[in-house]
Amino acid sequence: MARLTSHHPLVIARVVGDVVDSFTPSVNMVVMYNSLNHLYNGQELFPSIVTVQPRVYVHGGDMRTFFTLIMTDPDVPGPSDPYLREHLQWMVTDIPGTTDTSFGKELMNYEMPRPGIGVHRYVHLLFKQKGRQTVSCPSSRDKFNTRSFAHENELGLPVAAIFFNCQRETAARRR
Repeated sequence: MARLTSHHPLVIARVVGDVVDSFTPSVNMVVMYNSLNHLYNGQELFPSIVTVQPRVYVHGGDMRTFFTLIMTDPDVPGPSDPYLREHLQWMVTDIPGTTDTSFGKELMNYEMPRPGIGVHRYVHLLFKQKGRQTVSCPSSRDKFNTRSFAHENELGLPVAAIFFNCQRETAARRR
């Protein structure tokens, strides 16, 4: 797979820049919420669609290769320092290659998106681990920083990423 160009949805939506540095995707990741066949970058979803954790499939590596999945919301209101603004929605480690998140270890349970004001980006990032049981549990969901966490756990750059946009649902839309 080629390095992300300036026309890639992750770059246009500033996921690359706000959350992670530019990377070259090397693993195929498929994210599936209940009624959706698969998630694609920039898709608009309402909270009522994403109430239950998705099934995330890793198509790459082998059973001796392990991955960490991080789902984060970089658009939560918070400190003016953008490096302290992310909210950790979900984390699964030790996912063997060619399997899905059900085979991994959930360090932070899935928290359904609850965007406040405006449109929020929810980002699924997949990192290749150095080995099994090499990733530590973060101390908090709030003020999470993907770059710092990846550095502290020697994860390097992501190997795959997918994001969707979500905004608060009005009562009229739910009908």
